Amino acid sequence: MPHQVRKAVIPVAGFGTRFLPATKAQPKEMLPIVDKPILQYIVEEAVASGIEDIIIVTNLNKRAAEDHFDHLPELEAWLQKQGKDRALAEVKKVAELANFIYLRQKGPYGNGTPILNAKHVIGDEPFAVIWGDDLMVSERPRLKQLIEVYEQYGSAVLTAYEVDDEGTKHYGILDAKAVKDNVYQVNSIVEKPGPQKAPSHLASLGGYVLTPDIFTELEQTPLGRDHELWLVDALEKLRQKQTLYACKISGTYYDVGSKLGWLKANIDFGLKHPELGAPLKQYLDSLT
Repeated sequence: MPHQVRKAVIPVAGFGTRFLPATKAQPKEMLPIVDKPILQYIVEEAVASGIEDIIIVTNLNKRAAEDHFDHLPELEAWLQKQGKDRALAEVKKVAELANFIYLRQKGPYGNGTPILNAKHVIGDEPFAVIWGDDLMVSERPRLKQLIEVYEQYGSAVLTAYEVDDEGTKHYGILDAKAVKDNVYQVNSIVEKPGPQKAPSHLASLGGYVLTPDIFTELEQTPLGRDHELWLVDALEKLRQKQTLYACKISGTYYDVGSKLGWLKANIDFGLKHPELGAPLKQYLDSLT
């Protein structure tokens, strides 16, 4: 029986250049979707999937992320004094979602570095990785689905998401063989092949369950594109030693690290908001 997945690493150390100048002093992961920052949605998905320890890998400009998931006694006291019980409960709940551990990213650029930075915290346990700007909305949390596949097969599991021809130009595409239902065995990940060369329409998006074996591969993986350390390169080395699986997720994916994806998320979440939904729909209808 595989070990229980209790820890999740969320890298948030990037510069957020696609949102400059808004992200000059504010982490892109703290940009709001209606009334909650992106990062809170990511953390809530992890908690809903059974994660207890959230390891957030930051840099010197990400202090706002640490503050958000902490208690703020002055704010809580003021809300209590003002009788704002609903808001008080909301801000308290955020700080109590999980056990939060913060690490500063050290090492070369690339999305493999923050994962390697968490090695001493993870130890010999399996763990999850979720990017701080990949938001997936599904009936059952994406991460929970990945964990269930890991529990069945005991190997690393990637997120697979069906895209159209245009999507094959923007994402790594899986060359994979169906195992059963929504589970695939991964042969390779082809980086942005385009529709003519794409081996499938299954994109490899953010969201992984990894075993501690990935740390050895990351340590031995040379720097790749743009002289950065890439998780996909380490996963390919791992694939040569053990089976990698992918879980096809059905739901709505938002690349909230892009301006258009962030705007779409705000509109969709706004339309579902109990107070904002009706007036927002009325406004959008007036535009058309």
